[in-house]
Amino acid sequence: MAFTAKDVAALREKTGCGMMDCKKALTASNGDMDAAIDFLREKGLAAATKKAGRIAAEGVAFAYISEDETVGVAIEVNAETDFVAKNAEFQAFVKTCAETVAKEAPADVEALLACKAAGMDMTVDALLKEKILTIGENIKIRRFQRYEGVVTGYIHMGGKIAVLVKFDTSAEIAAKAEFKEYAKNVAMQIAAVSPLYLNKESVPADVIEHEKKIAYEQASASGKPAQVIDKMVMGKIAKYFKEVCLVEQEYVKDSKMSVQQYTDSVAKELGGNIQILSYVRFEKGEGLEKREDNFAEEIAKMVK
Repeated sequence: MAFTAKDVAALREKTGCGMMDCKKALTASNGDMDAAIDFLREKGLAAATKKAGRIAAEGVAFAYISEDETVGVAIEVNAETDFVAKNAEFQAFVKTCAETVAKEAPADVEALLACKAAGMDMTVDALLKEKILTIGENIKIRRFQRYEGVVTGYIHMGGKIAVLVKFDTSAEIAAKAEFKEYAKNVAMQIAAVSPLYLNKESVPADVIEHEKKIAYEQASASGKPAQVIDKMVMGKIAKYFKEVCLVEQEYVKDSKMSVQQYTDSVAKELGGNIQILSYVRFEKGEGLEKREDNFAEEIAKMVK
């Protein structure tokens, strides 16, 4: 039985499977729609697609540093439950994804899915579908960041938060234990305090103007002279920078210095220069819709 492009589209609509998978199913079933659906179910593809519609807001945030310490990756992979996030098979999948990003340098998640998984013959997309079937939950690769150069990674609370930081310094300094301790401390600072920007220069002009407007309205209510109000506004902006900019923040392990002062002190001690270039902080499920289980409804469904 012959089939058309409309048949392929119809099968895709019914199952949610990929276009090529639907074409293969129709070819194998001689164009019979019901047989094609059974074919996809037998291959597990339809089941995987059905699971893909469920909310995945748990999972892990993971940081990976290559063996030669020249490439770092932060990645978030989501699952439906925290229980699965602790599963060894799921964690191994996350590590494979991170290794693939490090090796292949894909532009985005879609490009990552098309890459051959590190150490395997299948693509990341095929491996993802396999894990959805074997683990039994929806799994999604949400985001990643890749840095090359002097990098460090930090994972907080078993995957609740992952931090990746890139530095500018010499290879000699980067190899020293004192630098590695410093780099870890900076990553821990980012995990704990969650800065919004690297430095004052990184803060968008419209954000600064917005903060100035709020500060001015607050200061104006005091009824003080204009020149005093201007000083109050500048003081509030300086305080804002100390709250949201990493290098301006109070160093959590020593409140007498800022992160920049801590960086400068380590650089002086090691006889060179150190600069924090960039960072990312991924928090598991940040901004995602959480699944709310209604146990009464679940029990009612089971009884019926």
